[in-house]
Amino acid sequence: MVIQGRKRFALLLAAQDSDYVKKVYGGYYNVFVETLGDEGDKWDTFRVVEGDFPSMDDLEKYDGFVISGSPHDAHGHEDWVLELCILLQTLFDMQKKVLGICFGHQILCRALGGKVARSCSGWDIGVRRVKFIEDFHFSIFLSTDYDQRIIPPTLSIIECHQDEVWEVPSGARVLAHSEKTGVEMFTFGENILGIQGHPEYNKDILNNLIDRLHSNNSIDIVFVENAKLQLMEAEPDTESWQRICKGFLKRDMIHIW
Repeated sequence: MVIQGRKRFALLLAAQDSDYVKKVYGGYYNVFVETLGDEGDKWDTFRVVEGDFPSMDDLEKYDGFVISGSPHDAHGHEDWVLELCILLQTLFDMQKKVLGICFGHQILCRALGGKVARSCSGWDIGVRRVKFIEDFHFSIFLSTDYDQRIIPPTLSIIECHQDEVWEVPSGARVLAHSEKTGVEMFTFGENILGIQGHPEYNKDILNNLIDRLHSNNSIDIVFVENAKLQLMEAEPDTESWQRICKGFLKRDMIHIW
C-alpha cells in the first residue's frame, strides 16, 4: 500500500457558513481542510446547497469527495438534494472515494438505496461514545509499526443531528453504533464511508451551534443546559477520527474487515 503524492479533493458543502464560523475559522472550508488536508493537497469547494455542483466532465480529476453536514433533511426533496443524490450515484459507479459526514452520511445512504428518517429518540447533541463492531480494523499509517493499527473498540465523537440512517443500502456494512444511534458508521465496498458524527467539529463550534439551535426554538433551555454540561465533562477522540478519515481518503487501498 502506498499513498500517492499530491491529491485533489472536492468538498461538497451542504450548509451555509454561520457568521460565527466565518469570523472565527474563516468558514467551514477551512474547518474541513484543517482536519483532513495535508501539505500539497488541493481542495476545491462546491456549495451544493446553493446549486453549485462540479461538472460531470471534471469528476475524474478528483481523488476523493467529502460531503458536509447540513441543517437540511437528507430525506427531503429539494432540487439540490435530489441532484446531489444523482451525483453520488455517479461517483459510486465511478468507484470514487466518497466520505459523508452527518448529513453527508445520511444522503450517501439514501442515494445508494438505504433509508433515512427522523430519529425516534430526538436530537443527539454532544459527545457520544461510539462502539465499533468486534472485527473492525483500519490500515492507517504506512510505517511498519502502524500499518495494521487496530482502532480501539470505542471512540468518542461530537454529534449534532435529529435524523439518522434507519437502513443501510443492500451490500453495505454497519461498522459502528451507539446507545442513541444504530448506524454511526457504515461502508459500502472500499470507496464509500459514512460517519454520523462530526470529526471536523470542536467543542467551541458545537457550543455556538447549540446556542443557534436554541435561538431558533429547535431545542429548549433544559436541553441546552444538559448538552453544555455534558460537553464540559467529555472529550472527542479527534485525532483518531482524523486518522480514520484521512486514511480512508488518501490510501490507494483500504482494508476495513
